[in-house]
Amino acid sequence: MKKKQLNKHTGDMGEQIAANYLKRKDFEILNRNYLKKWGEIDIVARETSGVVHFIEVKTVSYETKDALQRAVSCETWRPEEQVHARKLHQIHKAIESWLMEYEYEGDWQLGVIAIRMVSREKYATVKYIDNV
Repeated sequence: MKKKQLNKHTGDMGEQIAANYLKRKDFEILNRNYLKKWGEIDIVARETSGVVHFIEVKTVSYETKDALQRAVSCETWRPEEQVHARKLHQIHKAIESWLMEYEYEGDWQLGVIAIRMVSREKYATVKYIDNV
């Protein structure tokens, strides 16, 4: 698989893991991959309290669980570090579009879900950073 295809596949798997995680936490998934020319929201979900969460998912894949655990223990690189100022600006523009399109006026938050996974072993860790 080419690098671009592999990255998309990894990202898609990470988004599915994140959606499953949110469902287990009693979130309702409202949208996935809400896309505008100026930005994208990976997941839009509603908490049981009614608060809408706009979730950016960042995924990194490892060959083995040992490699994943070494990376975590060294804190060499964290997927959530890829949510930089430019990315946040694009997400905020997409959020504004979603809010207008759905005429939503309630409470909302922006969150990041960082996924570290070993796809061969069907293993992943999930870190949810709420209210970024």
